[in-house]
Amino acid sequence: MSHFLNGMPAHLIDVQWKKSARSGSQGNCVEMAALQDGQVAVRNSRFPQGPALVYTHAEIEALILGAKDGDFDHLLG
Repeated sequence: MSHFLNGMPAHLIDVQWKKSARSGSQGNCVEMAALQDGQVAVRNSRFPQGPALVYTHAEIEALILGAKDGDFDHLLG
C-alpha cells in the first residue's frame, strides 16, 4: 500500500481527479481525488503538478458537511 504525505507532488498514480461542476472556465477551482487508502488528495487545478494536500476521510466529511451547513459562507463576502 502506498504512503501519502501532505505536500507531495500532485501527480499521483492511478487516481482520478474531479472538480466541481461549479468551477469556472478560468481555472478557479480545486480538484479532489480518492486515494487507495481511503484518504483524499486536494490540489489546485491551476497548478496540477504542484503539491497536493492529503486529508483523512473524516476530515473531508467534516469539510463537506460544514460547507453544506453554511459554516463557510462568510468567506464568500
